[in-house]
Amino acid sequence: MCLAFTEALQRFGMPEEVLTDNGKQFTGRFNQPRPAEVLFERICRENGIAARNTKPRTPATTGKVERFHQTLQRELLDDVEVWASPEEAQAAINVFRHEYNTQRPHQSLAMAFPVDRFPSPLADEQLPLRLPPTLTSTTPAPREPLPPPPSAPTSSAASATIAAAPVTTGDDVGLAVELTRLVPASGNLTVCGQQFWLSPTRAGLPVTLWADATVVHLLINGVRLKTVPSRLTSANLRQLLTDDGRPAGRPPITTGTAQPGAPIEVERLVNATGLISLAGRQHPVGYHLAGRRVTVRLDRGLMQISADGILLRSLPNPLTSAKIADIRDARPAGPPPTSPAEPLRVERRVSYRGTLVAAGQRIQVGKIQAGRTLTVEAGDTTFRVYDGDQLLTEVPRTTGKDITRLKVRKPEPPRTAQE
Repeated sequence: MCLAFTEALQRFGMPEEVLTDNGKQFTGRFNQPRPAEVLFERICRENGIAARNTKPRTPATTGKVERFHQTLQRELLDDVEVWASPEEAQAAINVFRHEYNTQRPHQSLAMAFPVDRFPSPLADEQLPLRLPPTLTSTTPAPREPLPPPPSAPTSSAASATIAAAPVTTGDDVGLAVELTRLVPASGNLTVCGQQFWLSPTRAGLPVTLWADATVVHLLINGVRLKTVPSRLTSANLRQLLTDDGRPAGRPPITTGTAQPGAPIEVERLVNATGLISLAGRQHPVGYHLAGRRVTVRLDRGLMQISADGILLRSLPNPLTSAKIADIRDARPAGPPPTSPAEPLRVERRVSYRGTLVAAGQRIQVGKIQAGRTLTVEAGDTTFRVYDGDQLLTEVPRTTGKDITRLKVRKPEPPRTAQE
């Protein structure tokens, strides 16, 4: 643990203080028969770092790191039963950590990226690190980026052409490449030194990469999984074209700077309570979408929630123009999502009077159904009410309103006939 701590100090500089729990590796104040200073405390003391400990049996004090452990468990570790090797596990965790710190806005940071709040100090501003003699000879140097995998062998003529090509040419402007790779067993795909985490659950599937020097889009069966910043150089793109790549067509989504007032899109993950984060605030989109990654399209007064190009919900836009401008990861919107082929189905609880309401229209189904939960299928011209697979009634649709409530309300308290 102390080796990892000193490596972090070398890489990121020394903080003013460190908050930990009361594990024996962090503090010796509970040692018996008498308290003693442990190695971690000595490192902090000799480098002017205030080592602070939480109150016993109060894990909420270090709640942020505990919450990160939960995120790591759910989004990465739960997908893998056993790692093939420690190196493979470390590579996957490194990719997850990079995406978490550089590509995910954090609510506690006013939707800033964690890397923006933890810049690496300049070399000439770093104080020398003082280490106990027991660590001086064993402390590793800061880790270097993982080396790129060896390229596939090519012909000598092609290699000579690539080697002689300049780093940037006029032909490189707008250069984009499409290529197909199989997801490895680890779920961690590497192309020219850049790693892409796809999860072991997709192992063996062919994934298509649309890549230029700015972004990389990853698609499976024509469905875009995610878009990440590109670390590929022009030389990398030319190498991929020479190997098994092909000139790319139009990108799956529009990228670039959105114009003021123009429609924009962002990717969001719906949390367990049906909320998404936009411009530093939480907005409800529906419990039934919890855990799904969706595309949010904001166009004037309309907010459309979609997945894989299929419209899931249409809601009023809760953001002003100024708030929309604060969304850092927004991109120019593509075509509007298409309506689902199947009609919308929602559940409604029948009142004690034998009625239910959908899109503001009251539908009578009979007092015999009072207190039961039925399914309403909303068509263009009719509403159909089902009890399981049995059609109970079909009535003309007399309202032009959309269904905005997709969750069944809480059961009403029992009432008497006199009420």
